[in-house]
Amino acid sequence: MVEHRSGSPDAEAAEAGAAGTAGVAGTAGVAGATAEAGAAGVGQVAGSDPDAQVAGAGQVAGSDPDARWLALLMHAAFFLLLGASLTRFLMRHPGEARTPWIIALSITLAVLYLLGPVLGSRPTPRRLTWLGVLVIVWMVLVVLAPSFAWCAVPLFYTGLRILPPRAALALVALLTVFVVAAQLRLADGFDPNLVLAPPAVAAVATAVFVHMQRQAVRQRELAARQRELIDDLLRTRRELAATERREGTLAERQRLSMEIHDTLAQGLSSQQMLLQAADRTWSADPDAARRHVRTATGIAERNLAEARRFVHDLAPADLAEGGGLEAALHALAARESAQAEGALTVHCHVEGTPNAPLPDRVQSALLRIAQGALANVREHSGATAAGLTLTHLDDRVVLDIGDNGRGFTAEPEGVRGARTVRGHGLPAMRARVRQLGGTLTIESAPGEGTVLSAEVPLTTTEDPT
Repeated sequence: MVEHRSGSPDAEAAEAGAAGTAGVAGTAGVAGATAEAGAAGVGQVAGSDPDAQVAGAGQVAGSDPDARWLALLMHAAFFLLLGASLTRFLMRHPGEARTPWIIALSITLAVLYLLGPVLGSRPTPRRLTWLGVLVIVWMVLVVLAPSFAWCAVPLFYTGLRILPPRAALALVALLTVFVVAAQLRLADGFDPNLVLAPPAVAAVATAVFVHMQRQAVRQRELAARQRELIDDLLRTRRELAATERREGTLAERQRLSMEIHDTLAQGLSSQQMLLQAADRTWSADPDAARRHVRTATGIAERNLAEARRFVHDLAPADLAEGGGLEAALHALAARESAQAEGALTVHCHVEGTPNAPLPDRVQSALLRIAQGALANVREHSGATAAGLTLTHLDDRVVLDIGDNGRGFTAEPEGVRGARTVRGHGLPAMRARVRQLGGTLTIESAPGEGTVLSAEVPLTTTEDPT
């Protein structure tokens, strides 16, 4: 059964020409449809095997506004073409026996097409069955009424975005054959243009679609590599931040150990010595014992001030009282002389004038070095006199601590055995100076006293290592 032509020969020729032109235009529209379908199918193109690559326009449409509008446009175009084909048939062939079948098949095709979005976009068995039934109903309609070939464009789009590439190519070829056959049936004679144009246009459209699929694969791979690089960068930054936190924690622990040694530990050691002396002389010389207790009380007050300063901002209490490093060194010398009760006299001397106020880190470090050095003098040297000399130069500051005690054999830096100086004093001093980019030198010999010199540059206050 074929669609009958009616009217004059001129009318029949005009109808055939219109149908042929519409068929060519319909297949030409595949180029735009497949190109847009390729853009919509980026989300499901996967793998390197063409049969394994699936164009998932439905999934992308849910997140891509452009793909969603494209799907709506193709749905609207399908129903518009289906309505136009049915209207054309009814206008040109009224009252024929096959008209009820054409109307019923048109309604069936419309209902089937409406079920498509409900079934999703993945090539599930139910989805593939739906597509097969849809194509078969359309083929029957084309056999009965060739003008329904116009609906091929939305079917091209539907097949290309659902099927794997090879199956989609086979469907495109089948639909193209039906389009060519429908145009030849409506034409008055053989027209090479009607035979060659639709396959050529369909081939171009399919090539565009496959090319866009491959581009989609490359874009997905590139996006995956970029995500990996971003993940690596974030992981590296987290690891670097963790490393810096660990190093900062270790550095802060070392600094606190030096602060505690040079202040609280030294003060507690002095208190212990004074209280022990007071205990030994309490019965024989109560006045001397009370002096020792009062001196220990003064040291306890200083230690309490240091402890409170640790809690506040870990700055030396002497510096926090104002006056800078010079005033703090003079106060330290006076306090050490008073605590020794004549057994040790400490003098302080300042040479030069600083071009600018010393950095807080430099002042704190030099004061701690002076405190630690005088503690060693008081506990180990047996000296009767000691001196603090602060020298301001253009590009550096130098602190010298000397005494007239028994001295010792100085060993090179880094040599530390069981018989070397007890405690944490000298290593802590070296660490403080090294952190400021300076140097610590010790000159001593048995019976000739000791001179300790800390030199700190003012242009670099970081540890060069």
